[in-house]
Amino acid sequence: MKRLMPLALLLAPATALAQPVEQGPANTDFEPAFENQTRAPALPDTEVEARSFVGGLEHPWGIATLPEGGWLVTERPGRLRVVSEDGDLSDPIAGLPEVDARRQGGLLDVAVGPDFANDRRIYWTYAKSVEGGTVTAAARGILSDDLTEVTEVEDIFVQEPPSAAAMHYGSRIVFDGQGHAFITTGEHSIEAERDRAQDLGTSYGKVIRVALDGSVPEGNPFAEGEGLETIWTYGHRNIQSADFAPDGRLWIIEHGPKGGDELNLIEAGANYGWPEVSYGVNYDGTPIGTGEPRGEGFTEPAYYWDPVIAPAGMVFYQGAAFEGWQGNLLVSSLSPGGLVRLEIDGDRVAGEEHLLREVGRVRDVEETAEGELLLLIDAPDGEILRVTPATPEG
Repeated sequence: MKRLMPLALLLAPATALAQPVEQGPANTDFEPAFENQTRAPALPDTEVEARSFVGGLEHPWGIATLPEGGWLVTERPGRLRVVSEDGDLSDPIAGLPEVDARRQGGLLDVAVGPDFANDRRIYWTYAKSVEGGTVTAAARGILSDDLTEVTEVEDIFVQEPPSAAAMHYGSRIVFDGQGHAFITTGEHSIEAERDRAQDLGTSYGKVIRVALDGSVPEGNPFAEGEGLETIWTYGHRNIQSADFAPDGRLWIIEHGPKGGDELNLIEAGANYGWPEVSYGVNYDGTPIGTGEPRGEGFTEPAYYWDPVIAPAGMVFYQGAAFEGWQGNLLVSSLSPGGLVRLEIDGDRVAGEEHLLREVGRVRDVEETAEGELLLLIDAPDGEILRVTPATPEG
């Protein structure tokens, strides 16, 4: 028998019919500031296939496409390797500095410089031991033609002051195509230090903007005497995701505590609130800061998750392999794992899909030239998965 849909449902907008992605119970009862700030409507399910592409990696953390083919991949203990288009894994590249690989520290992100074709510079972020503790640092060097060595290594950013905690380093490094590098940091987690995210005299919990050589460019929002001149935004917790959208705007995602992962659209000089306000709570359930999710002078997140997805890497999809995904934001998840897809409409999230939760902790995501995806699986015996649209049966 033919079943008829009620008239009210036929007239309702399509998004009104969709329920949010199943995420489990929230840790707070905060009301969002606007529609779809959290638990946006579920997007239609996408059938995908994930196959092992490269094995033998120890806690892979960052991946970057080489213009001449293949990828650079970091391993947190301090190794940088090349992965060929056939899935072959090189020996570690020589010349990188020593890293502080305790707890969450080590060799972190890697990026190919914007003028690589001319200068062969690559950039990376890492945990660095210094007198008095540990910091997030960003460095650059020249990659040899045979991909075996990095030379002329120099730091372009070193967080200050040193921290006692080997946690919450951030960090990603991305370029705006106008001669600037944006570096994200964390606030080292511990209660004694996390207030530094609000302190303009430190580079804890900040988005940093420097020239490609580490110098302070014109146009940064805080002049000498107002704070560190390298600061672009502040009030962040632990930023491990960053990318420029096709329209040139910078977005980041930062880890929340128990609830309160945030997707933020970055605006120069803005304060994003941590640890004064948060859409989450401390791990023991106690309130954070004022106990409120928002407050005067703090920029609202474009989106938040409660419970968390533990966001790690992100990329705005530009390929054609996955139909209808163009311009969508793809986010790697450490917990519960897998990949999260967000449909962005202007400066808001219009829909959400969770994929591949069964594959484990995904530390980073990279789009290939064919529009397929590479996912880094963060584990002692980690690997890279290649994700493609599912092949129709039969």
